[in-house]
Amino acid sequence: MKQGKSKVGVVVCLEEAVSYQENAIVSQEIIRKSTGTATIFAFDRDQGLSEHTAPFDALVYIVDGKAEIFIAGVRHAVTKGDYIILPANKPHALQAIEKFKMMLIMIKSD
Repeated sequence: MKQGKSKVGVVVCLEEAVSYQENAIVSQEIIRKSTGTATIFAFDRDQGLSEHTAPFDALVYIVDGKAEIFIAGVRHAVTKGDYIILPANKPHALQAIEKFKMMLIMIKSD
């Protein structure tokens, strides 16, 4: 399965789950449950997300490329194969240094 909505019991290559688009951010939700979500994103070079907060911890896994992730003003350079945890209620932002893909897993608290 190259791209599109993921299905239970179907093997999917994470790098191929979403495609890059010029000057855009593309996302595909993989799973949504009351306990959290998993979403794959593709960012074109120089695209990003402005500073914001979330009420839950999140794990970001870099699937491809390079980016900068800022947590409470601290810069973290991330590249393919890295992961970082974004703590709940801390401001965070990100910027694509080159095209990059990431998996975002949001874990909801009790």
